[in-house]
Amino acid sequence: MAVYLDHAATTPMVREAREALLAGLELTGNPSSIHGHGQAAKRMLEGARERVASALGADPIEVVLTSGGTEAINLGVKGLYWARRQRDPALTRILAPRGEHHATVDAVEWLANHEGATIDWLPVDGAGLVDLTVAEQRMREHAGEVALVTVILANNEVGSIQPVRALAALAAEHEIPVHVDAVAAFGHIPVSLRDLGVAALSVSAHKIGGPVAMGALALARAHTVEALIHGGGQQRGVRSGTQDVPAALAFAAATDAAMSRMDAEGARLDALAHHLADGLSKIPGAQLRGAPLDGTLDDAGVEVQARVPGNVHFTFDGCQGDSLLFLLDMAGFSVSTGSACQAGIAEPSHVLLGMGLDERSALSALRFTLGASTTEAEIDALLGVLPKVVEQARTAGFSDRAV
Repeated sequence: MAVYLDHAATTPMVREAREALLAGLELTGNPSSIHGHGQAAKRMLEGARERVASALGADPIEVVLTSGGTEAINLGVKGLYWARRQRDPALTRILAPRGEHHATVDAVEWLANHEGATIDWLPVDGAGLVDLTVAEQRMREHAGEVALVTVILANNEVGSIQPVRALAALAAEHEIPVHVDAVAAFGHIPVSLRDLGVAALSVSAHKIGGPVAMGALALARAHTVEALIHGGGQQRGVRSGTQDVPAALAFAAATDAAMSRMDAEGARLDALAHHLADGLSKIPGAQLRGAPLDGTLDDAGVEVQARVPGNVHFTFDGCQGDSLLFLLDMAGFSVSTGSACQAGIAEPSHVLLGMGLDERSALSALRFTLGASTTEAEIDALLGVLPKVVEQARTAGFSDRAV
């Protein structure tokens, strides 16, 4: 039995998206052309944009379709930085919590290395949540210098949901725009440009059952970004290139499906995640990382969701995550370590290091992410093999190069 438990990496395309994609491939015409075929394609494209915009709490004109989440994040981060600095050269500082996705980390580091930006990494707690007190202090201390704040909504590794609305409110007091990486959140929890009070947010289609190489940046009307790609200015002048109508239709279909199933599917995945976490916690040395699976109380005593549904992230004392992954793969289970691997050398997750774990603990992680195809029988099967897999991995221990 082959069991796929890496839905946060990519999830299978849903039936509605497949059907929409196939129908779109039958269309003829460039949506920028003024003849009948082109205008018919444009109507289909704009209809798809309206559906995605509705799900994002944005107007259609505010949705810029991109080649995926990475491009959307780069356009949001770099574009906001360039636009802000062009208006005021003193705006060179970027605030970002530790534990962001590499698309954000690499984008801001590129700006530091090539554009003179200063990165102000904000500390996070043991659950991966930003310290709002420190964030507000940095905004106040560096008034007149901060170009933007960028923050992930749901952490792609440990699933913790950041207090983005509170962070955005603090930033608004200092007139600082906020970009949100909502790639791991969209389709799983409500995501609204308007409700969050942010300047921009980035999403991706293949995380919700849409096609790869399709995403969007929702950019509030009051804000502008400098373009990454030039050549026609098809979308508000900030993103050029012939727009992919079939992929946009599939993205819209996947979005519709995700929105209609969000509550029921979220509850189902929460139940499966609790079942998996309960079983994993019985393994000696296994520890849940990130925010609690259950909701937490905010300052007003209202229960708020703490973790994106279907994310279960554990570390296993004395094990190397890569060993666990390979042993599970041989047993027919696809999971993730959540760590990067460069030149064949395992590296500890920067997310876990930012949360205060030491390198050995950070190297012992496994991320299980559940999706529409996940069943209770699959979770039971995984729990049946994991104790032996952990024992084998502990016997193998850590390689000298891993620590």
